[in-house]
Amino acid sequence: MLPVVSVCAGCMSVFPPGGRFCPNCGAPAPAQAAQPITATGTRLDLGWGQVMLGDLIGEGGMGTVFKGWLYYNPQGPRAGTRPHPVAIKVLHPLLIARQYIRQLFVGEAIALRRLSHPNIVRFFELVEPPGQLALVLELVEGDSLDKVIGRQISRAQKGGALPGLPFARAWHYFEQLLGALAATHELGIVHRDVKPANVLIRTDGLCKLTDFGIARLPADVARRSGGMQPGTGAYMAPEQVLGRDLDGRSDLYSAAIVLYEMITGRTPFDDETRSELMVRAAQVEEVVPPVTLYLPQAPPVLDLLFARALAKEPSHRFANAVELGNAFRTALGLPVTTGWQAQQAFAKHATGIVAQVTPEPSGQAPMEPAPLPEQKVSTRGRTQPIPIPHAESLRAAVAGAYRS
Repeated sequence: MLPVVSVCAGCMSVFPPGGRFCPNCGAPAPAQAAQPITATGTRLDLGWGQVMLGDLIGEGGMGTVFKGWLYYNPQGPRAGTRPHPVAIKVLHPLLIARQYIRQLFVGEAIALRRLSHPNIVRFFELVEPPGQLALVLELVEGDSLDKVIGRQISRAQKGGALPGLPFARAWHYFEQLLGALAATHELGIVHRDVKPANVLIRTDGLCKLTDFGIARLPADVARRSGGMQPGTGAYMAPEQVLGRDLDGRSDLYSAAIVLYEMITGRTPFDDETRSELMVRAAQVEEVVPPVTLYLPQAPPVLDLLFARALAKEPSHRFANAVELGNAFRTALGLPVTTGWQAQQAFAKHATGIVAQVTPEPSGQAPMEPAPLPEQKVSTRGRTQPIPIPHAESLRAAVAGAYRS
């Protein structure tokens, strides 16, 4: 049997046996597991800690999700940190069969770990059990946004309630979603699957965007094979439906639909009579219905804002998340919150945060920062490394502004 080797996603160099860092570019190696992840009790050695696998908590087309516990090495750099629950997402074997898929995904995972934005599910480690690829992620205690919206719709159907969430609550969630996208778009990272099911609401009100990068895997397969583009038609931008290149404006189109659904209780192009293919066609061909059609008491300016946010051509939309947020805030007379100020500051320094030269969790010596994903990285923000205490203060400002 041939030995299992790891290949760097950034430069394609082979990691030496037992090596924790790429000998060419310095990127960290994925953790290796001695046995496949199959059942409760499986132990994953991360070097700087261990994960004990728990119960299966979710399953879907991308793979399976287990609950687990992360125990830190008492001799490692995080000695003294208390054990805590984590989620282990095991990607479907068909998604990791080819090397180019790992290239698409691993670079983003490294960048997001360094970014550590409070409104993005935290990434701890990439693990490679035999024949598998798994992610150790923050376990978010709370509900997904689609369940929150669904409960509001149920109340509305019983009478006496708005069709969607109160606008102040919807804006509280939307502002956090825009903050997460503003920072990641500065790194050139496109989510590709923004929808309420991928927005998790913690019990303290903090939002967490999850499943970054995973949507790229089947999308790339579909493009190569001529198959239908993956995604949920109700939230897909027209260029995504058509299989064209995506950028941050595609995510913002999807995010605007999330806001539309939060306040109206429905998405603009979906209803019970339409199939998935019909919904996708409507994304390309139909004009967005006015918000005031479903919420007559809404200010008419909302119709104009959504008409631009959901324009068919990306060049006709808002250029970035901050511009979109400021347009809605200004037109509706909303105050500039401390949270929104913190989000803009974080996005401005996103590239500087990721460029920090810091020790990785293994406790090895400091290394050069891993290469950013193979995408066009924005240069609007600061690109030089910023001090770690400054980065931590930016994170604390964002998180503190939205906890209730």
